[in-house]
Amino acid sequence: MNSFSWRSESDEPAPSRLSPVDDRLTADAALRRVRRGEHLLYTGDFQNAKQLLAAMGRRLPAPAAARSPLEAFRAERRARQLEHETLSRIVVALDRSYRLELRRAPDVAEACRWVWGEPDADKTVVSLKTLIGMLGAAEWRRKGLSVPGLEGKIHPHYGVYLPTRTDYVELLLSVTDVKGKKVFDVGTGTGVLSFLLLQRGASSVTATDCDERAVACARENAERLGLSKRFEVLQGDLFPPGKADLVVSNPPWLPEPPKNRVDRAVFDEGNRFLLGFLEGLAEHLNPGGEGLLILSDLAVLLGLRSAEWLDQQLARCGLVVKWKKSTPARHSKAKDKSDPLHAARSREVTTLYGLVPASEQKSS
Repeated sequence: MNSFSWRSESDEPAPSRLSPVDDRLTADAALRRVRRGEHLLYTGDFQNAKQLLAAMGRRLPAPAAARSPLEAFRAERRARQLEHETLSRIVVALDRSYRLELRRAPDVAEACRWVWGEPDADKTVVSLKTLIGMLGAAEWRRKGLSVPGLEGKIHPHYGVYLPTRTDYVELLLSVTDVKGKKVFDVGTGTGVLSFLLLQRGASSVTATDCDERAVACARENAERLGLSKRFEVLQGDLFPPGKADLVVSNPPWLPEPPKNRVDRAVFDEGNRFLLGFLEGLAEHLNPGGEGLLILSDLAVLLGLRSAEWLDQQLARCGLVVKWKKSTPARHSKAKDKSDPLHAARSREVTTLYGLVPASEQKSS
């Protein structure tokens, strides 16, 4: 294959050489070859290719035994990175119409156009693992996702955080005084928090997200839900211009570097996003306004932040907690005893903080 368009979610360089393989390739042989640095271009049967990936994954080493939640977290991230680096070297080719050139292959063209737009080359090469993830995301986008308290469904896009955790949504539903209020939603993702507030009487929401996919996703969801006249979404980091009565954010909750584009919804290196939100909140609130911060304590349970860290940052930024409400995590990983991080996840608590400037709290 002389030239092709390379697609990667992790900014990995395009392969300099592709080695064609087919259904005769065993998992052990594939592992030996990818560990030598080869990219293997699968040309056989789609179902066999998926089975090859699964067999290779089963042969990878499990995370090492850990003596603390932090060690377990570090070991799990290393294992996931090794899995990505290994399995992502099994690649497939798509033609000018995004047709997958494998026997028994599904139609992937719509999923590819949703993520990449129209083809820009006669051949597109992508890791099979990434393509399978795109196909799964396309199914969510087609059928939509029901969210507690929301009239209508959310249709998530690939690479945008899927709001399957309901604890933070249910916490926001406890905020009753939203009628007629101007809202900012910082780091909106699918836009789900904005739409909950709009349906409960907020006058308008201006949302932001740094990812163009999230911006497109939120805009499309607003149109589907009939809320686009009161909803605006901007691509940018942190706050939109101006001030609001309510400023809501559910930031990434783990202060670690993201490994790829999809990771950015969960990982916030050096607490950059969270600190930026806290530092800029007061100047973006109208008099009497509140910040609504939704934050899991998983980082504390894993040893990535101290238990005192948030209180220290709030004091530094001139903010006080006017009220808060918490709920234990109810997502599937909190109940999965086979999960390497179960000891921490089973104790995870998500809290909604009502934040106001300290100066206003004192004057009241």
